Amino acid sequence: QVQLVESGGGVVQTGGSLRLSCAVSGSLFSFIGMGWYRQAPGKERELVADIRSSTMTNYADSVSGRFTISRDNAKNTLYLQMNSLKPEDTAVYYCNVRTYLNEYWGQGTQVTVSS
Repeated sequence: QVQLVESGGGVVQTGGSLRLSCAVSGSLFSFIGMGWYRQAPGKERELVADIRSSTMTNYADSVSGRFTISRDNAKNTLYLQMNSLKPEDTAVYYCNVRTYLNEYWGQGTQVTVSS
């Protein structure tokens, strides 16, 4: 089965940076899109960024210009580079992969940005 394993979360100060990784394994032969979502305490899960190709990316307005989504096909890994982090970015971040048949989620990784 397909598995998504996330890493890279942690605690940083305002203005700092983190790079999240999502390693994909299993019988995933094709996909429609891959993305990062986040959920803060007391809030709904929201889309942060997604990617369908190197030229087809989308970002939430709140992170546009600060976050960059990318993928490495050789390593079968999805990344989220997060710069200029703000306390409002504090949340559990989830990796997501959508195929023509199924949707898969990672376990989530905690990102905490202190003031």
